[in-house]
Parts: sequence; structure tokens; C-alpha cells
Amino acid sequence: MSQDPSSPNFEEIYENYRQQGAIQANEEQFQSAAAEGQESIVAVRKNNDGDIIAVQTSAGRELDYVTALSEAKNGALANVDVFHRFGRDILRSEPDGIKDNNLDNLPLF
Repeated sequence: MSQDPSSPNFEEIYENYRQQGAIQANEEQFQSAAAEGQESIVAVRKNNDGDIIAVQTSAGRELDYVTALSEAKNGALANVDVFHRFGRDILRSEPDGIKDNNLDNLPLF
């Protein structure tokens, strides 16, 4: 079944809506973090196995993984959680349904 060229492309409209929502959610998270005096993680460094070994914050600081864990536990880093699994603490982005801001999907530095 072919689509009538004069009818709206519902999938495209919905995808644009989702993308705009993701952009707006990211902006709101950064604004909220800044208002609370927190930094956000904006980029990551990975080893050859793809494990995150360091992070870069919105203030430009580069933190090794252990320091980032410590700062997240102390509430200095926004939009991340620390949980205990496999006998160690693990840093992860807060679940918000937006894949683009997951730590694994952030830009590399």
C-alpha cells in the first residue's frame, strides 16, 4: 500500500517529536544541575574493551572512574547513579528513557 503524497508522514512527524523531546530533556537536565551547583558528565574515555575509564564534566574537568564514582556518591555529579553490582560500585546515567545521554553513548574525549 503506497502512501498518498498529500497525506502527512506520521512516522516522520513522530520521530521529529521524539528528537525534540530528547533535546529538551537534555537541556532541562543541564539547567537543573547547574542550578543545584552540580556538574554533568558530557564525555567519556574508554579502554580497548569499551569500558569507561574516565569522564569529562560540564566544567571541563577530567576525572578517573574512581574519582567520578566518589563525586557521584557525594552528590557532586548530576544525572548519574551509583549502584553495587558484581562486587563493586558502578556508575550509570539515571534511567530517563533517553538513550543519547547514556554514559556509553556520550562523545569520547
